[in-house]
Amino acid sequence: MAKGGWQEFSRPESLARSSGPAPESTPKAQQRVRVQRTKAGKGGKLVTAISGLEAPEAELKALLKTLKARAGTGGTLKDGLIELQGDQVAPALEALEQAGYRPKQAGG
Repeated sequence: MAKGGWQEFSRPESLARSSGPAPESTPKAQQRVRVQRTKAGKGGKLVTAISGLEAPEAELKALLKTLKARAGTGGTLKDGLIELQGDQVAPALEALEQAGYRPKQAGG
């Protein structure tokens, strides 16, 4: 065996994905979705943070688009956390309920 010959992922069978069942995601109505106002790390600007959403990235982007249109503001998706500019708690709660989630307001 040559120097440095050990390669964990070199064989095709080690690269193949397991053909087991796909992990089931939690139903929308059972997810712990939290909506809260925060200024932390935003340079004093107020944002509405929505966390606890378990969905594929494409579905989260579609939800973000709906939330931004409903609130009439900008927003972003970072690491599964949706951030809307300004105090948009009420429109976000309403839009999430219509999307089938059971959101709760977190914080004060």
